[in-house]
Amino acid sequence: MSRLAIEMCKDSSNRNPNGGKVNRKELVAEIAERAELEKKKADEVLQHVVEIITQSVAKGEQIAIPGFAKFARVDRKARMGRNPATGETIKIKASRKAKITPLKQFKDAVLTGKAPASKIAKPKKAAAKKATASKAPAKKAPAKKAPAKKVVAKKAPAKKAPARKTAAKKTAAKKR
Repeated sequence: MSRLAIEMCKDSSNRNPNGGKVNRKELVAEIAERAELEKKKADEVLQHVVEIITQSVAKGEQIAIPGFAKFARVDRKARMGRNPATGETIKIKASRKAKITPLKQFKDAVLTGKAPASKIAKPKKAAAKKATASKAPAKKAPAKKAPAKKVVAKKAPAKKAPARKTAAKKTAAKKR
């Protein structure tokens, strides 16, 4: 893998020259560089990870890699369904599916386009020690204010409208 491709993998804002696709060879090269391994050893590690996940899920076990994804096998029972074109009732046979669920940290990274910071500590090269290192006194965390209470305005009871007075009909009394 060229140096350019490695730099593009690190910088997520640039596009990969392969149209955004990373093949196994490029992935192995990136693992080898980040973990400071030989490419052959990195390929073996990747192969073992895939084998372990595949075998465990095939047995019916669920595998979760925190911050990345959950892998599980889903067994679906036979059931009755309906053909949407004709409306005819049909029998759907039992099936088995692989279910891969991306977890929150992975989804957030994909949606924002920013890769999360690496949690793996890189080995430090001979760091120079300071002769006089002194710690600063610990600072007290500022007190948190209580959230303001939301005051709900009370509605006044509705007043009845004054009754309308209708003019009394005068009926002329007939005299006989």
